[in-house]
Amino acid sequence: MTAQDDIKAHLLATDEQFRQLAHEHHEYDEKIQKLEAKHARTDQDEIEEHRLKKLKLHLKDQMTEIVNRHKTQHVA
Repeated sequence: MTAQDDIKAHLLATDEQFRQLAHEHHEYDEKIQKLEAKHARTDQDEIEEHRLKKLKLHLKDQMTEIVNRHKTQHVA
């Protein structure tokens, strides 16, 4: 387990905002996987997949910001 993984595990246990973001990130990931697994994909499926990936990336950026803030606060 890396230091980054340790921080994420700590934040999942102690930070409600981080936990909520991680939950939403996981939900988007599952929806994306379902869309990618479809055999007959429509244009609407492609648009939805793209939309979900953007939302998922935004959540990841927010989570990374929280991790970096945590690192900064505990190093200083």
